[in-house]
Amino acid sequence: MIASMTGFASGKGSLAPHSWSWELRSVNGKGQDIRVRVPDWVTGLEASLRKDVAAATARGNITIGLRLIREDATAALCLNQAQLEGVLAAMHQIEEQAMSEGLSLAPSTAADIVALRGVMDSAQTEDDPAPLLKALQADFKPVLKAYLEMRNNEGAALNALLQEQLSTIERLTAEAMAAAKARQAESDTAFRENVKRITENSELDEARIAQELAMLAVKADITEEIDRLGTHAQAARELLETGGPVGRKLDFLSQEFNREANTLCSKSQNAALTRIGLDLKATIDQMREQIQNVE
Repeated sequence: MIASMTGFASGKGSLAPHSWSWELRSVNGKGQDIRVRVPDWVTGLEASLRKDVAAATARGNITIGLRLIREDATAALCLNQAQLEGVLAAMHQIEEQAMSEGLSLAPSTAADIVALRGVMDSAQTEDDPAPLLKALQADFKPVLKAYLEMRNNEGAALNALLQEQLSTIERLTAEAMAAAKARQAESDTAFRENVKRITENSELDEARIAQELAMLAVKADITEEIDRLGTHAQAARELLETGGPVGRKLDFLSQEFNREANTLCSKSQNAALTRIGLDLKATIDQMREQIQNVE
C-alpha cells in the first residue's frame, strides 16, 4: 500500500492541573523534515515525538504542535517581599535623582507596584514534569495513529487514480501501435506515387526505391518507444503493488514516460498518431502531478 505525504490529525488531553491540544500535519516534501513545537521545560518530549514520527514516516514536511495550558484556579497569590523591597528601593532612588534635577514625577499607586513583574507570586509549587511527560507520550500515540490512517486512506485513493491513469496510457500505447502500422502502409503508397510522378519519363531502380522506403521506415519507427512505454507501465504497477515509500521511483518513471511520449510525437508524421501522442502527454502530466503526493 502506498501512502500520501499529506495528512492531518488533532487531539486533546489533560492531567491535572494541565490540559493540552495536539496538531500533527504534513505536506509534500522531497525528504523527511520534522518540526516540533512543544514547551522546552517538558524535558525529553521533543526527542520522543521526533523519534516516533521519524519511525512511522519516510518523506514529507511534518509539523508537530502542542498547546499546553495550566488550569489551576485555586492557586493563591502571595507577596514576594524581597522583590517588593527591591522595587521600592529602586523607586526611592529614582525619585531622589529626579528631585535633584528639578523633575517632578507622578505618584505611583499600589496597583502600579503590584502589577510589576515578580512582586506577586503564585503560591503553587513547581510540578515534577515526569508524570506529565509520560501522559503526553501516551496521549500522542492515538494522534499519530489517526494521522497515519489519513495518509493511508489518501494513499489508497491515489493508488486507484494512478492505476486508472496507467490503464489509459496502456490503451493509448496500443492505439499508437495500430496507428503506426496504418500510417506505414499509407506512407509507402504515397512515396511510390510521388516517385512515379517525378520519374514519368525515366526509369528508377526498384532497389533504390526499396532502400529509400526502408530509411523512411527507420526514421518513423516508434516500436522502441511503444515497447518502453509498456515496460514503464508494468514497472509502475509493480511499484504500486509493492507499496511503501516508492514516490521517488514513480517520479523517475513519470519522467521516462514523458520522454517516450515526446519522441513518439516527434516521429508521428500523421494526424491520428500526433493526437494519440498528445493524449499520452496529457495523461502522463496528470499522473506526474499525483505522484508528487506519494510518499
